[in-house]
Amino acid sequence: MRHFGHLADDVRDRLFLRQPASFDRDSDAAVLATALGGTLYSPATRPTLVADIRKQAARGVVSMVLCLEDAIADHEVPDAEANLVGQLTGLRSDGAAGSPLLFVRVRTPGQLTDLTSRLGPAIDLLTGYVLPKFTEESGGPFLEALTEAEQLCGRRLFAMPVLESPELAHLESRREQLFGIERLLDKFRDRILAVRLGVTDLCSAYGLRRSPDLTAYDVALVAGVIGDVVNVLGRADGTGHTVTGPVWEYFPVQERMFKPQLRRTPFLAADPLPASGRGEPLGGLGVRQQLIEHDLDGLLREIELDRANGLLGKTCIHPSHVPAVHALSVVTHEEYSDALDILDRHRDGGGVSRSAYTNKMNEAKPHRAWAERVLLRAEAFGVAREDVSFAELLGAAIRG
Repeated sequence: MRHFGHLADDVRDRLFLRQPASFDRDSDAAVLATALGGTLYSPATRPTLVADIRKQAARGVVSMVLCLEDAIADHEVPDAEANLVGQLTGLRSDGAAGSPLLFVRVRTPGQLTDLTSRLGPAIDLLTGYVLPKFTEESGGPFLEALTEAEQLCGRRLFAMPVLESPELAHLESRREQLFGIERLLDKFRDRILAVRLGVTDLCSAYGLRRSPDLTAYDVALVAGVIGDVVNVLGRADGTGHTVTGPVWEYFPVQERMFKPQLRRTPFLAADPLPASGRGEPLGGLGVRQQLIEHDLDGLLREIELDRANGLLGKTCIHPSHVPAVHALSVVTHEEYSDALDILDRHRDGGGVSRSAYTNKMNEAKPHRAWAERVLLRAEAFGVAREDVSFAELLGAAIRG
């Protein structure tokens, strides 16, 4: 699979200076962690689960979580487990070529090992498990269960812990929890694909819910938690992990992302995306008069702020969110030029120079870690051609 692989070859050739690379569930962990993109959650109760997986893969989704936890009611768990096992077994029998990276979000450690056993050969379809309400205390049994599951099935399984418990929201326990989680994750480093943030649960500890006009970073309590998580678990010194962006709870009433007669859009020059070079007017698609559905304005701002705060990828609960995450993950020509310049200068001993775009300084030593991350993202999501706008990438991703 590859990002934008659902586009025709000639469309990708027109959009990309450097094409997104192919990967699969057996790829290196650093590649998979970077390539997760917009991870789409789906309740495991859906009777059309296999059809849903195929449909979303055809739309460009490359990672999905089949949820047995908060997405379903407690009394639905047994039926959801049976449905999940039956659907994945059927998917494997019918041929799973082109399927996204699949994960199952479980409730308990015992459920993780039980499902691994019940899936039998269909476990080959899973890249790993999502571990909810992850704390220093609860995380150990989950990760030990993952180790047992690997021994049961004889293949690599990754974990994606979700940080969403009140202990992380509460100031008096956050520091101790984060450093305890860091120590725990380090013991299982080879099996931790990414750390996910459960912002909805963090807000629930204080009875909060952000509106579609506000990002997670506008909620001071949540912004503080995100900053602390990245501070401890997202360091660029080799000890950190990929931390993914929080869920955006709102989605368009209609399936179409584009429609006329809407209010402000971040693509208008008068209302640019924050801290971004992507605030160009909508163009190149013949839809200048059509603005982005207003419920997605906040999503686009939040994706930019995720990146600015060290997060990569995002939890998605609606298919319309995924193209936006992927389009904003493509490396711009300017970013790519800067990253190459910085790494070239670093190999030559360091120093500072004016960027090729003559609008900023590139300082080899302090910007090196940023440049390395840009090149990892370029491998997964590609590099846009110099004259290709974010709007064109988004439009192509939606239309397929």
